[in-house]
Amino acid sequence: MVAGYIITTDTKDPMPSNAPNHVDAAHRDEVARGERFAFGKNWTHFLAHLSPERIDSAVTSLRSMLDVQTLEGRTFLDIGSGSGLFSLAAHQLGATVVSFDYDADSVACTNELRRRYASTSTRWTVSQGSVLDDVFMRGLGVFDVVYSWGVLHHTGAMWKAIDNATPRVKPGGTLFIALYNDQGVWSHRWRRIKRTYCSGTAGRWLVSTAFISFWGARNLVADLVWFRNPVSRYTEYAAHRGMSIVRDWHDWLGGYPFEFAKPEDIILPLSKRGFRLTNLVTAGGSVGCVEYVFSQDRTQAVEAEPTG
Repeated sequence: MVAGYIITTDTKDPMPSNAPNHVDAAHRDEVARGERFAFGKNWTHFLAHLSPERIDSAVTSLRSMLDVQTLEGRTFLDIGSGSGLFSLAAHQLGATVVSFDYDADSVACTNELRRRYASTSTRWTVSQGSVLDDVFMRGLGVFDVVYSWGVLHHTGAMWKAIDNATPRVKPGGTLFIALYNDQGVWSHRWRRIKRTYCSGTAGRWLVSTAFISFWGARNLVADLVWFRNPVSRYTEYAAHRGMSIVRDWHDWLGGYPFEFAKPEDIILPLSKRGFRLTNLVTAGGSVGCVEYVFSQDRTQAVEAEPTG
């Protein structure tokens, strides 16, 4: 139950290609083996605190990154919809939206947002599937905007995920992806830390105790030095992000699989496929996400070649 609503994975929408029970079983097995973090469980907490301001922020973000005022008359594919927030933002901008996620809890969250804000709409469908499933992806068709923020690097096969996502863009369409920045040795260290977190109860306790204790103490010292109310840091963060800072910390520590790339390793291969970079937000030298927006040239679009 989230904010008085029952979250359910049931949907009346037709499921493209593979059956959801098969996908769901594969996801659960990977989580049980310590090969994947269950992102969807975090998103259920996000929905409990979702505010109109956060929705407006998502709408503003899409407008800014895509350099549009409306998506009226356009189709929008959300690969790895998570909470469903940006699917909702695209829908509110007028797009016909197709959302899917590998995690059943994320599918349920996206369905919940659709139920709350677009229950009678025929412009938004939600399903469960994997970006790594060639048949599933081809069955979706092509879209004016293909969007995947912070998802493809968590599939365990980032380059294949990119290869499967790019053909979903219509000639003349837009690709908007965000991927972790490659920071060399630090990125590799974070991958080992995340793998340990997901390995089981002991690993999760060890990593959480070490890092969350350190981050909490560091923030407390900074607040005291600058005469800030320590409590306000957490309340303001929750109001802005829609999720508590501690839950976000767990999301970061457990975010496995974890892959990364330098901007040139993304931009150059996609440019050879006829994608032209139109917007870029760097990670500021951190291991955070680099945001890429590409426009596909109608006359230069070519068949995808493996990127990795």
